[in-house]
Amino acid sequence: MHKKVTIRLVWLMIVAIAIFGVYRFEKPKRTKLPLLRGEVVGIAPDFTAMSDVSERKEAFFNYLKPGVMYENSRILQERAILKRIKKDFADGQLSPNNLAQAQRLASLYSLELNQGIVDIEWLQEMLHRVDVIPEALVLTQAANESAWGTSRFAREANNYFGQWCYSSGCGLVPLERIEGAFHEVAKFDSVQDSIQGYFMNVNRNAAYRDLRDIRFQLRQKKLNPASDDSAKAMSNGLMKYSERGEAYVKDLQAMMAANQNYWNDN
Repeated sequence: MHKKVTIRLVWLMIVAIAIFGVYRFEKPKRTKLPLLRGEVVGIAPDFTAMSDVSERKEAFFNYLKPGVMYENSRILQERAILKRIKKDFADGQLSPNNLAQAQRLASLYSLELNQGIVDIEWLQEMLHRVDVIPEALVLTQAANESAWGTSRFAREANNYFGQWCYSSGCGLVPLERIEGAFHEVAKFDSVQDSIQGYFMNVNRNAAYRDLRDIRFQLRQKKLNPASDDSAKAMSNGLMKYSERGEAYVKDLQAMMAANQNYWNDN
């Protein structure tokens, strides 16, 4: 009797070890993600009440910088996941978890998988899209597009980057909209939503492919895409952000040079 019980216990232990071993083998790999930095910005201060130019600039950059930092760190987390998928793809070890993450990123960055399959072309294009935008460039565009937070669109629509939308009632109608045009200036629930909208616009829109290519080339050269020098280089990919084209880019570059002490000192 005791011998039968002992044999049964041994078999149970063998089965348990086998099940545990399979579980450990199939358990999805965890990707070590960069820490989230910055924070979601709250309600904007009244920039129109600040008559001193230096005070307004400092308040403007101090207000937006944590939100920009937060968005960049969120993107770095997504990039880390993407690089894990690329590594597992290269090793021939793509898992269902990899595929689920790839499908989520594909939807977020408007680049669907080819027949639901991860391939090298998709990975390369995604690495062009899922990447940071330098704080210097983001903050400067926000200052330019929102008149340092004093524009009607910044105050009434939380829109700091001049993003447009194209359905009736989606935003505010520009007072000087030309006859026959139907665009509106998008309205956001919060300033943080406007920041995220800007990042996704630049990282997905075909109009800014040049910026993404410049950034990718900086990565290839082992240069920091978040630096002020990279901000200047990447601004050359924003010719289509404004009808002013090259003149708009030169304005951004001049603003970055004139105001860099504000974000570098904080």
